[in-house]
Amino acid sequence: MKKMFFALMTMAAMLPLGAQMQAVFAYSTFYDAASDKPYVETYLQFDAWTMQFKQLSPGVYGATVEVTIVARQGDSVCYVKKYDLQSPTVPRLDDMDFSFIDVQRFRLGNGIYDLELTLRDKGSDAAPAVVNERVAILYDRRHAALSSVQLMSEATPTTTENILSRNGYDMEPYVSDFFPEQIDHINYYYEVYNIDRELGSKPFMVVAFVEERQTARRYDTQQSVARRNSATTVPVYGTLDIAELPSGSYNLVVEVRNRDGETMLVGRVPFYRSNPGVKGRAMNDYALTFAGRITDESLMNIYLDALYTVASEEEKAMANELIRYSTLGEKQAFLYNFWTRRDALNPEGEWLKYKERIDYVQEHFSYPRTPGIHTDRGRVYLQYGPPDFVRDEKNYVSANRLGSHNEQPFNTMNQGDNPVNRSDGYTGTSQGHVYYLPYQLWRYNNLPGDDANRCFIFWDEFRSGFYKLLHSNARGEVREAMWERRLSGQQLEENMQGEVGDQFERGY
Repeated sequence: MKKMFFALMTMAAMLPLGAQMQAVFAYSTFYDAASDKPYVETYLQFDAWTMQFKQLSPGVYGATVEVTIVARQGDSVCYVKKYDLQSPTVPRLDDMDFSFIDVQRFRLGNGIYDLELTLRDKGSDAAPAVVNERVAILYDRRHAALSSVQLMSEATPTTTENILSRNGYDMEPYVSDFFPEQIDHINYYYEVYNIDRELGSKPFMVVAFVEERQTARRYDTQQSVARRNSATTVPVYGTLDIAELPSGSYNLVVEVRNRDGETMLVGRVPFYRSNPGVKGRAMNDYALTFAGRITDESLMNIYLDALYTVASEEEKAMANELIRYSTLGEKQAFLYNFWTRRDALNPEGEWLKYKERIDYVQEHFSYPRTPGIHTDRGRVYLQYGPPDFVRDEKNYVSANRLGSHNEQPFNTMNQGDNPVNRSDGYTGTSQGHVYYLPYQLWRYNNLPGDDANRCFIFWDEFRSGFYKLLHSNARGEVREAMWERRLSGQQLEENMQGEVGDQFERGY
């Protein structure tokens, strides 16, 4: 998935961790003007119900995530921290309907860094998830500057100093950039540095408002204006009412203006709003775009549904609400903005490439009552594109494999109702031929963020034509230790590799 980067803002990325665990990662940069030392804050929000909780003691269950944070400049490691993060504990495994946040803070000097985050659920065999972000830290004590603009869940007075404490308040970050209809305010925090070097003791204005992301049209009903006195560091905490903000893609914009109304500093944070109960503006602006040309609402719903393999969790939730409650115009706007966020210069080109995938999986992988986009093969094809190699076997029979299980004279062995005979009189012992259920082997020469030659095994367990993903060596995909034994109908011994296992290792 292509990420868009904005200056002076909190960054957020959804991490699918293996087949189960999910987390949202974000970071902000700040500056200690008194000591002229910048620092980074990282935020991780975990969905507890997607994690592997283990019993720690009678009536106590918890999960553990191994977290590794590395900041690099070229080949030099500038910061590294590895730690085990413990989840809150619960008395029962059905009490996991909650999320929890981890916050880390560390100093880095001015410069451009590659920040690498690795997460591993220690209760799961799933491969670790790795995300890389480019972080720019550019603060100069000679000039006025803004910190990142941080979205907040709430701010409460500090009673005991902790990692969330800043300027006398405990500030709980809002890690997501999705605001559902249940949330009617957007809270934010940022800091203004060295404004006194440019204004002296003169006051200045801080302004916040919401603008539509695609058109930059400003929503005057969602704005805040306040006066501040100049100082080396000026903290700004504010809130905007978004109860009447329609569904759509927006920017939260903050500005610092001098007394003459001239804009000195600007920060933007993109966010998505889902508010089906509020009617949005006329959608004629999208009528001439590729999204506006899709006028069949049932087809539009299929297209929105098919975005699930490449969408963030917030976008999935918004698309789901749009499918159920919104107008065709709102759906067209969402589809247009979805692809504009991925390629602002050529959103239609990105959409048409993905639409080719949708059309293909609908035609080739659909099954009675199951559209192709909801099948395992459809999901993999949509997510990774067409494989570089496909092996399709309907009645594959392997060559002989020696073993000790069910040994009997080879010329009298049976596989089902089919006797196997040797004309050369061989009477040694063997497992005989192995008969496999129908399967497909897909190989991808290169997958983004993964090693070369990643393979997928899909199997038709009931010979019905419906293929499910059985095993893959791709990062974050399903892994089944005894997959070949299942594929062979338990003919192979445990931990024994047959010819299809050889095919999987070769990739053909």
